[in-house]
Amino acid sequence: MTSIRDRRLFVGMISTLRSVVRFRTYERDRTVRNLSKVANVDDLRAVAKKRLPAGCFDYIDGAAQDEVTAAANVSAFGRYYFRPRVLRDVTSVDTTTTLLGAEVSLPLMIAPTGFDRIAHSQGELAVARAAERAGIPYSLSTMGTRSIEEIAAVNNGRKWFQVYVWRDKPLLKEMLERAAKSGFEGIMITVDTAVLGRRERDVRRGFSLPPQIGLGTLIDGVRHPRWTLDFLRADPIQFANVKGSANVGDGSTPVTLAEYINNQFDPSLSWNDIEWFRDHWPGMIMIKGVQTVEDAEIAAEVGLDGVILSNHGGRQLDYAPPPIDLVAPVADAVGGRTSIICDGGVRRGSDIVKALALGADACMIGRAYFYALGAAGEKGVDWVLDFLRSGVEHTMALAGTGSVKELNRDLVEVRDR
Repeated sequence: MTSIRDRRLFVGMISTLRSVVRFRTYERDRTVRNLSKVANVDDLRAVAKKRLPAGCFDYIDGAAQDEVTAAANVSAFGRYYFRPRVLRDVTSVDTTTTLLGAEVSLPLMIAPTGFDRIAHSQGELAVARAAERAGIPYSLSTMGTRSIEEIAAVNNGRKWFQVYVWRDKPLLKEMLERAAKSGFEGIMITVDTAVLGRRERDVRRGFSLPPQIGLGTLIDGVRHPRWTLDFLRADPIQFANVKGSANVGDGSTPVTLAEYINNQFDPSLSWNDIEWFRDHWPGMIMIKGVQTVEDAEIAAEVGLDGVILSNHGGRQLDYAPPPIDLVAPVADAVGGRTSIICDGGVRRGSDIVKALALGADACMIGRAYFYALGAAGEKGVDWVLDFLRSGVEHTMALAGTGSVKELNRDLVEVRDR
């Protein structure tokens, strides 16, 4: 009898357990398994740090000198607190908005970054595809490792081409013509690189393109076999947009980043160069690297389509102002006359909401998707864009706003933490 009662008790316990516990289906895709454990951009950074060789990770993660500005770009968002309204109907939250003359599904742009293929062999192609799926504009760097034409072949959405003021104007003109032919709607001129910032992690690593193989590199490669196999199976990493140029190195022979910048970029760049670009580009023009109200006002006066408030992710001048702190004063000065893009430190959807409430038209992300690319390739980029979109929706709902057009300064206040 005791045995029968014990069996019944055991069966009852199993039945109860089955009613409250569900065994998780095993996911065979390792990338998907890894992403299932990721909760935010900091987690993506941690995964990327494990997956990538130290030199590659430091290129993505590092900044100028003491890296104070890079950290401040992120922490500055923490000074802005919400003033949420309640009893508002947020059954439907609309994140669409008009940006630079056309609708986007989210007030966000992909920032141009160089050397994307050091994170994953698909590099810029993966990011461009993810951007189109997300319904946001993609930006290709002049120093990208995929060409203008390659990007156009995989992205039929909105595209921008980032340019520097090069010494070789015929080559620059040729790239602009290729971008126009390939359907890029605008260019963004990077104006904060008259000289290269002192990026001390790169100095310590001797960062070059292509990576130079030494004993340390070999050891690091053994420690990161998945990245190494991906790297070895892919085509050599080069500056795809200048490949084959007689006057400009394409990265086929080792050169440090500092040497390349100093040899190719023109330190005499000035506002007069804007007219040269107007003469050779038929579409919209923004400048990237604005860090004062005064320069934003000049940009508006000369009729530029947008200003990108950016300190290059803290990779140029250390102790430069965080872009989020510039949004309100710049919006007061030039809002309505030119588009305002906040580029730097965005890690959550709430950061985007804060920037728009202060007066920005959109934000840009660089490191956030670079971490994602390094952590999980194209699936990682899809993940981070969805994370930011859901973060915007969630924040807006909790703040009592149902659409982007409702965001204004009444929603936020500045506090000294």
